[in-house]
Amino acid sequence: MESAMPPFLDEPPISPSLTAYDREHMVLYLRLLDSARDGADWREAVHVLFGLDPETDPARCRHIHESHLARARWMTEQGYRHLVRESQRS
Repeated sequence: MESAMPPFLDEPPISPSLTAYDREHMVLYLRLLDSARDGADWREAVHVLFGLDPETDPARCRHIHESHLARARWMTEQGYRHLVRESQRS
């Protein structure tokens, strides 16, 4: 059984380093990247991944999707380095 997703903000915190929010939402970020790679429509992705109805508040839903996808992409470009450094210290 899949565990419940942690609560999300309308926009993930922006930081030059990993945040607690990033750590809590790593699976969400991966799923967002997968859906983008697969060409899924943002409305479908926001419905499936966030449990939101994009017909009710399309502007908010689009912002949530885009801001989280941008942070997910940041993780693949820079954020992962923080994880690598941490794993080397352990």
